[in-house]
Amino acid sequence: MTSYPPSKTHKRLYIQEVVTRDGFQAESSFIPTEQKIALINRLSHAGYAKIEVSSFTSPKAIPMLADAEAVMKGIERVPGVEYTVLIPNLKGAERAISVGVDEFNLVMSVSEAHNRANLKMAREDSFAALSSVIVLAHSNKIPTNISLSTSFGCPMSGITSLDDLMYWIDRFAAVGVRGVTICDTTGMANPAQVQKVCEVAQSKYPDLQWTLHFHNTRGMGLANALAAVNSGIDRFDSSLGGLGGCPYAPGATGNICTEEMVHMFDLMGFDTQIDIDALLACSKDLQSLIGRTLPSQLLMAGKVDKLYAAPCQP
Repeated sequence: MTSYPPSKTHKRLYIQEVVTRDGFQAESSFIPTEQKIALINRLSHAGYAKIEVSSFTSPKAIPMLADAEAVMKGIERVPGVEYTVLIPNLKGAERAISVGVDEFNLVMSVSEAHNRANLKMAREDSFAALSSVIVLAHSNKIPTNISLSTSFGCPMSGITSLDDLMYWIDRFAAVGVRGVTICDTTGMANPAQVQKVCEVAQSKYPDLQWTLHFHNTRGMGLANALAAVNSGIDRFDSSLGGLGGCPYAPGATGNICTEEMVHMFDLMGFDTQIDIDALLACSKDLQSLIGRTLPSQLLMAGKVDKLYAAPCQP
């Protein structure tokens, strides 16, 4: 896609798709395993750096992702694409190891209230459990990423302080994670806050792999992504069509929309390596798969280079 206005930047951005985990986990109807596999296979050829395939949480807790092993075994593993999964505990880690995942994505909330609502335990208990998973990952030479939920704010406890966030980043950096995902789980972040958080985190830990995960709950998702990239961030989670949301966070609507974010970055001259037309085709088919319209504005309006015939003059 041609950038407008012309831009000299060709900075590489790494796009990480979460629709088949974060998007599908809260659906009311089970997406058939073969449909999940087919979608991941299409996305694998669209230029992604990473795809979050599923969650190895208890099938009783998230029945929509009860087929995690079958999906991992059934997908085509495209070279250059990293296939990550959400790991809640040692049992989930052992299941994931058996199917050869590329990365463990661990999750914990910075907010005590949200952690208890989402994970049914205190933060310190979560940290202890996840530390054991990290030890197992190291012994199996599997990289680990920690996704810190409610990094910017929690609807039950308010805005998250930078000190609180950095405390938990320090703790996980000390036990040897490869990367940290800073998550705006409920769409409470604003661009100035994002810039400050990104600058401080990257300055203290320049060798960690940083990812930003935004929700568009209050319409600031793209603005926050732009603030992050201007602060040096080059990895972003996003969800096809904007599907997703946290069932344990009141008011948390969908994730930032992949095709909208890629379209914006492409127009600005960044190198996403994503095939935007392939994304739009997948997003359109996803609407049929889940049986409702997705919140993707780009899917409705089309790219900016889509032209129409002039109306006939009387």
